[in-house]
Amino acid sequence: MLNTVYRDAIKKREEARSIFKGEKFDQIIKTAKENWLEYTPQKKDSDIAGIDSSYNSTKFQGLELWVVTGVSIKSDGQIITETHNQGLGQPTPELETQASRMEVEACVNSVDKAELVILDGSLYSQFLTRQAALGSSITTAIKKRNNVIFISKTSSARNYFGKLGSVAGDIFYYNHAVKRPGFSKIFVDNSLGPGKVVSYVYARLRDSTPLIKIELLGSDHNENEIKLLLDMITKNSVGGYPYSLKLAHENCKITNSDLARLVSLYGLGNEVGSREVLN
Repeated sequence: MLNTVYRDAIKKREEARSIFKGEKFDQIIKTAKENWLEYTPQKKDSDIAGIDSSYNSTKFQGLELWVVTGVSIKSDGQIITETHNQGLGQPTPELETQASRMEVEACVNSVDKAELVILDGSLYSQFLTRQAALGSSITTAIKKRNNVIFISKTSSARNYFGKLGSVAGDIFYYNHAVKRPGFSKIFVDNSLGPGKVVSYVYARLRDSTPLIKIELLGSDHNENEIKLLLDMITKNSVGGYPYSLKLAHENCKITNSDLARLVSLYGLGNEVGSREVLN
């Protein structure tokens, strides 16, 4: 079976390579370069809080051991808020929704305690969660001081180059087009309706560091605002990524090793399924 798969891959190799070359690719790269605004951020002292959540679970013949955590932490290691939930059985609501709720609660508790609040991930995910109340809560928190943004390292959005026939996400083409620090022209997305307008840019803090996607609520944003945000983020960044978000991720992540310890603490070490966690 695998030999057939390999032979098919060889046949399709040239088709796959066309994504990286050809007239269409060159046109998109040209447009990406035209959309890019070169800017070298100036380090600005800022009090920044990073927010992230994590969840993991393992199953034992119908039983599910699960845990969800959320944290808001500053670049100096000061924790603003941390919370968790865990259980044995079917998680209600689902883990992703619980994690979103923790992030929103952390945001509400952080907006008055930091100059800038950064949530890991996408504002879209907050709006598209199954609990509509979360979307309302996050917009209220953001509008309180207008100091909340969302940052992610990956994106599949194709709003910039979709009309040009792009196959990959916009971030893919910006990564190939530019290596210098700066940001893309602001894209305003009204597709989610009134009150849920999302503006975003792709940005690079330093030469050849990975791109990040920065999302903001509303349409009334300008290039000077983006430059200020980059100045604030750059002061405490590692490899082109905000250090507060790195700390948040490290403080809340639930690994398989953590699950294995919970399995032991719950006395489930002899149940079928526990070995999968321990290995």
